[in-house]
Amino acid sequence: MKRFWLLFSQTVTVLLAAYFVVGTLKPDWLVNRSSRSGTLSLLEAPAASAAVVPPGSFRLAAQKSSAAVVSINTSKAAKNSPHNSDPWFKFFFGEQGNEPQVGLGSGVIVSASGYILTNNHVVESADEIEVILNDSRHALAKVIGTDPDSDLAVLKIDLDRLPVIVLGNSDSLQVGDQVLAIGNPFGVGQTVTGGIVSALGRNQLGINTFENFIQTDAAINPGNSGGALVDTNGNLLGINTAIYSRSGGSMGIGFAIPVSTARLVMEGILKDGQVTRGWIGVEPNDLSPELAETFGVSVKSGVIITGVLQNGPAAQAGIRPGDVVTSVANKPVRNVSELLTGVASLKPGTASKFSLLRRDQRIELDVTPGVRPKPRKQAQ
Repeated sequence: MKRFWLLFSQTVTVLLAAYFVVGTLKPDWLVNRSSRSGTLSLLEAPAASAAVVPPGSFRLAAQKSSAAVVSINTSKAAKNSPHNSDPWFKFFFGEQGNEPQVGLGSGVIVSASGYILTNNHVVESADEIEVILNDSRHALAKVIGTDPDSDLAVLKIDLDRLPVIVLGNSDSLQVGDQVLAIGNPFGVGQTVTGGIVSALGRNQLGINTFENFIQTDAAINPGNSGGALVDTNGNLLGINTAIYSRSGGSMGIGFAIPVSTARLVMEGILKDGQVTRGWIGVEPNDLSPELAETFGVSVKSGVIITGVLQNGPAAQAGIRPGDVVTSVANKPVRNVSELLTGVASLKPGTASKFSLLRRDQRIELDVTPGVRPKPRKQAQ
């Protein structure tokens, strides 16, 4: 009996020693594999729960889209002051204007070929443009084209394995839809903020020539310009452009250019090197009671034409001063901004239907728009 207990104790000692060695050197050998039958061991539970997205989280949308949002640093060489050659001026005031001007903004990679959408005001007049990806890669960017009228620009970088954002459908947006704004505010690094669509079709803000903004309360600050406004699936809905602010920071009123507009601008720049817009040659004004009385118009909504360019597209189609435009290509027109945007979206050389009110008579005319002339400062 004594010999039996001695053998038993030695066996137990060896097994415990073996368990200790295996547990120290190969702990994964001791993991309970019962998870295959539907249960989880204590060691496996944390790893499995880490993959679960909490209810209401926008984690997946942010991860999907943020990789394609870049930071943009610009620099512009300083202009030498004409007084710098005057030794007395330099003695009293020092050399003026020798510091380069730097700027900060954001952009969105929309093509694996390296094309980036951003705002024109982010890169305007810049001598050097540096793009910083979310994975910390750097590249110098080339300006492919700009469109000051919509405040959009297309850049290009030469890097491989570029993340690309998915273009969404901004035309399906409704007030109250949830959105995320992604950019590099104040240069602190890539930041994601959330909110809702506060309004659609915002115009007459005096920001761009053609305005059709998405308004959001997602926090947008200086440095966010050119960044992405995305939906809860991570698809691009707009390019963040401007904020209303009294302090310089976010006050919950931000504006983004719809991706539908950005897509047309980008396609025009890549195809023709510029954006071609329709033009009919009229002087429009918002309909006021005074103008309605002057021209004998009874309608209360629309855009009244107060001048028509001789031999222009509108004159050739029969539009006269005093006519009130109520729709362009079957889209209602309520103010001058909507008329300009509607006409600009028409294809030059292709006739489109205009609905008018001439005194008390409703008429429809086919107008063939021409090409919108460049602004004078651009032509120069």
